[in-house]
Amino acid sequence: MAAERLVVIGGDAAGMSAASQARRLKGPDALEIVAFERGHFTSYSACGIPYWVGGDVEERDDLIARTPEEHRERDIDLRMRTEVTELDVAGQRVRALDRESGKTYWTGFDKLVIATGARPVRPALPGMDAAGVHGVQTLDDGQELLDSLNALRSGDGPRRAVVVGAGYIGVEMAEAMLKRGFEVTVLNRGEQPMATLDADMGRLVHEAMDGLGITTVNGAAVTKILTGPDGRVTEVATDAGTYPADVVVLGIGVEPETELARAAGLPVGPHGGLLTDLAMRLVGHENIWAGGDCVEVLDLVAGRTRHIALGTHANKHGQVIGSNVGGGYGTFPGVVGTAVSKVCDLEIARTGLREKDARAVGLRYVTATIESTQRAGYYPGAKPMTVKMIAELRTGRLLGVQIVGREGSAKRVDVAAVALTAGMTVEQMTALDLGYAPPFSPVWDPVLVAARKTVAAVRGAGS
Repeated sequence: MAAERLVVIGGDAAGMSAASQARRLKGPDALEIVAFERGHFTSYSACGIPYWVGGDVEERDDLIARTPEEHRERDIDLRMRTEVTELDVAGQRVRALDRESGKTYWTGFDKLVIATGARPVRPALPGMDAAGVHGVQTLDDGQELLDSLNALRSGDGPRRAVVVGAGYIGVEMAEAMLKRGFEVTVLNRGEQPMATLDADMGRLVHEAMDGLGITTVNGAAVTKILTGPDGRVTEVATDAGTYPADVVVLGIGVEPETELARAAGLPVGPHGGLLTDLAMRLVGHENIWAGGDCVEVLDLVAGRTRHIALGTHANKHGQVIGSNVGGGYGTFPGVVGTAVSKVCDLEIARTGLREKDARAVGLRYVTATIESTQRAGYYPGAKPMTVKMIAELRTGRLLGVQIVGREGSAKRVDVAAVALTAGMTVEQMTALDLGYAPPFSPVWDPVLVAARKTVAAVRGAGS
């Protein structure tokens, strides 16, 4: 019997995790695997790009978990610099373009994995394609940005960086620019930076960024990019003013890369991502799977699908897909929306719902915010930490947690993530047996203090 052929579109976290797991379960005599990657790199940490650009990670290759050669040694036919340009679902084949030679050809499949990732949001505004304007999603993007920064640093002119957007990518890239010796301005169209937090917690991030010397301008929607005679960016114009720039980084966020799938008539959700079942199989298609930043996932708290671009999810999707393709079994039940980030020594974390998320799904809620320290107050190095907790009215079910603080603050969000996944109430959380020693926590951990205050809020709202 001839081997089945698995075709994988996309050579990063989800795609190559799927290919590798399928290969562990089925040898090349039973399953031929062909993977297409349009870029120069595979299996790398996109989340690590800001830290490489900022100099915390010295070498680009440190971000690469597995090279194309290593994948090929495992009997995966990985074709680099090759972009899939058309998907024929009925004919079970894909058309590929070799970017080096310009040659196009069709490849048939018995099973297909779509792992096309996400692309940086690049508004259709004048000058967005100018030299010196960079999105940061792939290693290729990161290399182009770093080359641009190094060219500016080697000259005698000013070094002014403008970051458009103040989400995770925006604040991380602002830190990277600061570390490279640039004067940094962040343009944010929202009320406060970090729109993944409520505005009251975002304000703490804003204050910390100001303290680091990063200028953050809120309520500033970009209208166009201005360029000089050489076509390179010189200024960024907004409805709140114009800001000089020698380099611009787009940190507005990302959107699912689903044009190929859309053109083939595959199912897309309300947030633009592909829709799958629990096995990561595309809805309505028996032999097509999808995973990573191109899909929508179930929010276990809100009960709706969301688009969340994170490497943690992408790798899990790939493991599930590879198990199912390879004859095993796996499911991905959903997420609670946990994320952590930092800007210099400020740590930022969130999980579950924000206030506006709760309102959007019709939940009534209470909130509580506490200020504590990440260590015992008398222990050297104790620094402020703010925790905000959201719970459902009457039931007291935990809905979300946000944390802003210094070293040792952010990963406390994992406790809340577990509580959300388990459907715990804030009262149940107050009895959690968390680790304690003065170097790590006050005797009442800040998460437990927040839970106690939220319990009081729930009881007070019900009286």
